[in-house]
Amino acid sequence: MTQKSVLFIADSLDNAHKFQRILSGLDVTVAAGSSLQFRKLLVQHPNPDLVIYEARGEAADGVAGAESLLVEDGSGAILVIVDEAHLAEFRLPVQIKADFVVHGASLEECSTRIRQLLWPGNETSAADFITVDTMTINLATYQVKVGGEPLDLTYLEYALLSFLVTHPGRTYSRDALLRRVWGFDYYGGSRTVDVHVRRVRAKLGPELAQRLETVRGVGYLWSA
Repeated sequence: MTQKSVLFIADSLDNAHKFQRILSGLDVTVAAGSSLQFRKLLVQHPNPDLVIYEARGEAADGVAGAESLLVEDGSGAILVIVDEAHLAEFRLPVQIKADFVVHGASLEECSTRIRQLLWPGNETSAADFITVDTMTINLATYQVKVGGEPLDLTYLEYALLSFLVTHPGRTYSRDALLRRVWGFDYYGGSRTVDVHVRRVRAKLGPELAQRLETVRGVGYLWSA
């Protein structure tokens, strides 16, 4: 799968954190903001391959306007997050490729719909599997196995590992990892990255753990 660009528009932290989890495991670049920042973000990041638009609260009436902006911009597709209570009056955009998920949908459903819009026909392709030595990462199911045995990883441990493995040979600072893995609005200390790296290394075992390298004074990288 080739790398795609995603514009994420939401006014609630729950969806921001949820979709950050999903997007961190995909080969995408992400720009995020509130519904009030949508037009400005579209100018700063034109022609995104996908816009994920949370149509809740005051933004619920903005789907038609969002569609018009995207048609004008020449953007690829839109995934609308809608409350189940509003489905009766909800109208899916028709001028661009579009789909929707109900607020509260599972991670698996949201991930599948995103893949269908970004990589049609490849949602369950072999590209969802990454193999490094005895380790296999399934990006579609968020599972990691070493020697055929599943690893008991927390979601953040999985997200950290999968992000670094899908970006091998590149060093990321602790602050960059906080933004890319922990979420758009994470303001905790960078020491939590060190804690999670230690836990991931311990669970991977000594041979694979050597690939998760510390770059002194900078951050961490996954050695291909």
